Amino acid sequence: MSSAPAPAKAPAPPESPKKKNVSLKAVWPEVSALVRPRRGKLTLGLLLVLVRSITGLVLPLSPMVLIDRIITPRKPELLPLLVLGLLAATAIQAVTSYVLTQLLSKEGQRAIAELRAKVQAHIGRLPVTFYDANKTGTLVSRIMSDVEGVRNLVGTGFVEFIGGLVTAAVSLVFLLKINATMTLVTAAVLIGFTAVLGRAFNVMRPVFRERGKIQAEVQGRLTESLGAVRTVKGYHAEERERGVFAEGVQRLLDNVLRTLSAQSVMQLSMALLMGLVGAAVSWYGARHILTNEMTLGQYMAYNMLLGFLIAPIFQMVNIGTQLTEALAGLERTRDVLNESREDADPNRTHALGVVRGDVAFEHVDFAYETDKPVLDDVSFVAPAGTVTALVGSSGSGKSTIIGLVSAFHSPGKGRVTVDGVDLSTVRLDTFRTQLGVVLQDSFLFAGTIRENVAFSRPGATDDEVREACRIARVDEFADRFPEGLDTIVGERGVKLSGGQRQRVSIARALLADPRILILDEATSSLDSESEAIIQAGLSHLMKGRTTFVIAHRLSTIRRADQILVVEEGRIVERGDHAALYAAGGRYRDLYDRQHGLEQNLFLAPGEGDDVPEDDGPRGGRGGGEPGVLDAMQGGAR
Repeated sequence: MSSAPAPAKAPAPPESPKKKNVSLKAVWPEVSALVRPRRGKLTLGLLLVLVRSITGLVLPLSPMVLIDRIITPRKPELLPLLVLGLLAATAIQAVTSYVLTQLLSKEGQRAIAELRAKVQAHIGRLPVTFYDANKTGTLVSRIMSDVEGVRNLVGTGFVEFIGGLVTAAVSLVFLLKINATMTLVTAAVLIGFTAVLGRAFNVMRPVFRERGKIQAEVQGRLTESLGAVRTVKGYHAEERERGVFAEGVQRLLDNVLRTLSAQSVMQLSMALLMGLVGAAVSWYGARHILTNEMTLGQYMAYNMLLGFLIAPIFQMVNIGTQLTEALAGLERTRDVLNESREDADPNRTHALGVVRGDVAFEHVDFAYETDKPVLDDVSFVAPAGTVTALVGSSGSGKSTIIGLVSAFHSPGKGRVTVDGVDLSTVRLDTFRTQLGVVLQDSFLFAGTIRENVAFSRPGATDDEVREACRIARVDEFADRFPEGLDTIVGERGVKLSGGQRQRVSIARALLADPRILILDEATSSLDSESEAIIQAGLSHLMKGRTTFVIAHRLSTIRRADQILVVEEGRIVERGDHAALYAAGGRYRDLYDRQHGLEQNLFLAPGEGDDVPEDDGPRGGRGGGEPGVLDAMQGGAR
């Protein structure tokens, strides 16, 4: 038995130009949009923090009162008042902390949910080209992970930090009053350390930004691998996928270790800072006590107040790191939100009424990349209610033509019109609601059969859903399940066969009642029995609608009103099956090659002796099986 192949190396991420460090000012529009509707709660939160901070000063000031006002002068009658004051201050702090958690922590989570919904809604309206350039897992990371840091901007994190600064400012006033010399020396050390912290955060911001990028890439590859588990197992590639994922995780670990190294340096600096400040306070404090310039109570109070002054520095390390990560996440979120939505084109102002279905291409050129043309001077007319089939080799431009009909792209030159209206000027919501698509690999959501059928028209009645299922013959297999139409189909419809998934897809398109229909290899992957069932549903679906069919199996499109042969982005032949076959050009070459291949693949030696050969212009498929359009018997004409 051969050994497992060596783990494949993860593809290195493409080099991207270095970006300037993100700041609060740069992402303020996003922050402002979240803060503005919460100004009242944030203001109340700040007031509560101020109350808690002020009452928090009672504890560090109490030793000065206890020693200098009660113990030294022998006034025990004041002791109950001091104890009551401490208890009251503690109670106020406890209540304000509870209210702050209820008020701001929950509001921070609401802000996360709101921003996630906003980003998802925006991504959902971006053009197809955006999805082509970004992995699904990356987009999931943008929606779910990058917005997490918002809770530190809208929740308690930022407010706590402000409260800590206020406490530090008030503490500084008391410290200056107790001993100005010691306080100025301590303040100088703290200012120097703060400058070092600011520099450290500037260094860490790009690391945090890179972490989000790496995490999105790793999550994207993991999503792909899990989604393609049958392919992975079919090629015994588990070890390779493990290697790819492990390398991505290692890159993520290296990034995290870099940030932890920076944080550990800051923690070390803080420990040194505390040592220096403690030594200085002990030195100056002892000398001032010995010279009677400071009482013992003042010294104890000074040390406790000093803790309140230094506490925001500790908060700066923790919350500052969180805020830096939040800002990096918001910058990535801003990059997505700055992408132009496909319906944001100012030219798209025309609202279509009910579409007849006349589609025309007028000298259309198109390229996905500059200087790499995909379509060149494509012109044709598809009258309402007719069937247009697109044939040609892979990469010839068939799918691009369909993409232009679907308004996924706009021509570089020329026009695509629907009922005489330039599609690039049409409001997409008025066009796409009249468009139906049945693909070779029909995507089903992990819900019920009923939910998947009703996806095209959520407001449809139960009777309308059942009628669509009857026509598409979904009921034939759904009724065999105990839950009927409420059967869960599993992720991507995995619990259904290919033919069953196609029937659900056809029922979904029937329920939408589109005026323009696109069939992209709708039956090419099915067995003969399933194909015959699907053809009956398709024939009903195509009646009276303008239909575009992409088919590699040419025997399935013989009854199309017109067949366009596309090669290298140009229409090289056009006409119906009889005319094209008689012309003996590219279409006949493709047809004969494919017909011979089918005979060789599916007929044993001598088995086809009694089967009449395809006679070209008169129609009829070798083996006697009807094609998709044969099943219509001209119904769409």
